[in-house]
This record gives sequence, structure tokens and C-alpha cells, in this order.
Amino acid sequence: MFDTIVIATDGSDSVRRAVDVAVDVAARFDATVHAVYVVDSGEVESTPDEVREDLRDALDDHGESALEQVTDAAAERDPDLDVTVEVREGRPAAEISGYARDVDADVVAMGTRGRHGENRFLIGSVAERVVRTCPIPVLTVRQLTDEDPRRTTI
Repeated sequence: MFDTIVIATDGSDSVRRAVDVAVDVAARFDATVHAVYVVDSGEVESTPDEVREDLRDALDDHGESALEQVTDAAAERDPDLDVTVEVREGRPAAEISGYARDVDADVVAMGTRGRHGENRFLIGSVAERVVRTCPIPVLTVRQLTDEDPRRTTI
């Protein structure tokens, strides 16, 4: 059913549960995992020239760390799981959708903070844009709150 799964990550807490779920699905279906991190070009370009290169370097380092979380989770779940990592730069939603098309993904997995109501409109969401625009099915995994009985601590 799933041969190729794209995991979009930014390294945040809200993505960790999505990584675990997507890696579990990949292991169950013996699927290939593609982890993608997008350096937001708008964020970089809106930075003063004096610090732009430092910001880009910091975001690249953060991206490598975020992708390492995916490879570590995959290795822990199934050492034979095939994981490819990619760092892209651009508009996150467009880059995630484009990457999923490029690798002919069966599903894109990503985390969401699960905001609702007015906050959803004020904050905006990469996940929401991907869900609305990506031609490939998108699996969103909500971050659990501290009060949720399904949340486990390590």
C-alpha cells in the first residue's frame, strides 16, 4: 500500500510524534522513507544582510539535526529501513509538495500542533497549506498535550 513515505520535519516537538508514526507505518509496509527539511527562504531573505549568512548556516545545522532525528528513529524502529534525507530551500509548503512529487511519494507525513478556532487563522500553518495544495495524500499527526492520557514520557 505504501512504498514511499515523505516525512516533513522541522525538528520541533510537534513533529516528533509524526516521525514516530510515519516510521512505524514505513516499517510495517517495508516502505522507503524520505525525510525533508526546508530552509524558509522568506525567513532568510527578511534578515539583515549582516547576519543573513549566519542565519542560513544556523538553519542548515538545525535541518541536519532534524533529519538526524528521523534517521535515528528509523534505525531504532527497524535497522533495515531505507532512509533518504534532503535539505531544500524555498517556501516550505511548496517545497514539501514538490519533493513528494519528485520522489513519487504515496503519502506525506507531518506534525501539527493541533491548533483550532481563531488561533488557526492567526498563526497559519505549513501543514494546513500542504494538506490544501499537495496532490499526494497527507497524514497529519497532532502533538499530544501534557494532559493527554496517551502521552508517554521517556
